[in-house]
Amino acid sequence: QVQLVESGGGLVQAGGSLRLSCAASGRTFTRSAMGWFRQAPGKEREFVAAITWSVGSTAYADSMKSRFTISRDNAKNTVNLQMNSLKPEDTAVYYCATRLWDFQGSVPLSGYGYWGQGTQVTVSS
Repeated sequence: QVQLVESGGGLVQAGGSLRLSCAASGRTFTRSAMGWFRQAPGKEREFVAAITWSVGSTAYADSMKSRFTISRDNAKNTVNLQMNSLKPEDTAVYYCATRLWDFQGSVPLSGYGYWGQGTQVTVSS
């Protein structure tokens, strides 16, 4: 089993920044991908960004690629999401997820099977 624990959420004013972290433990995989998703009230969960564990290939949702940066620290089994220029519409619960993934040069946008509990991000106007 894989355990994922998110941290770093909170309340921030529009234009501000937050850095989310996801610590993975248990049975972690070299051939895997780590992703961030979010779910706003009344909306479906949506893809934010993802990174492959060993190569570090990245992918972003179009609306976030200029403001968000995903990175990983292999030694600490941690994936981070730096969020800048936050907007009220970024308010959501942010989830970390992981999945097995052999094709480390490309990044999966779906099919994640292990999820964290989520961390709330609230952006005030």
